[in-house]
Amino acid sequence: MSELAIRPRFRQLSKLPPQAIIQKLQQALEQPDAKVKGTIINQHIILRIPLAEQHYWSPQLDLEIEESTNGSLIKGLFGPNPSVWFMYIFFYSVLGFVSMMVMIMGFSQLNLGLSARILWVLPITGLLFLLAFSTAKAGQKLGEEEMQRLHGFLMTTIV
Repeated sequence: MSELAIRPRFRQLSKLPPQAIIQKLQQALEQPDAKVKGTIINQHIILRIPLAEQHYWSPQLDLEIEESTNGSLIKGLFGPNPSVWFMYIFFYSVLGFVSMMVMIMGFSQLNLGLSARILWVLPITGLLFLLAFSTAKAGQKLGEEEMQRLHGFLMTTIV
């Protein structure tokens, strides 16, 4: 997994067929003492921390199980709650739009020989982008133990 990845991914090969993996996960999720909750929709599985233990930065693990030549390929994607993810995408989009408009106006003014003081907004949007990225990385660190818990649940279940 990449250090810069906001939503880390992994791939895991298993000798079990996809249906066997899904059945094992279904059985493990139905246990009364299960430390992970989840939803299974066809070949797509979403694993989450139980609601009572979740916090703002709690991750979820999205799994896609595909048939491969020797069994199954499990593709995993860690990410925040979808509402948190949407908030960050919205914020990055707004910063990108503002930066684009400032560059268009500023460089047009500069090209016309006018004062282009508006270009001073670009370093501010850059700092806001870095701030958003830093908070996302800090949130990922706060959810790291839960990410390991979700991954450990998956690995112990499919063994």
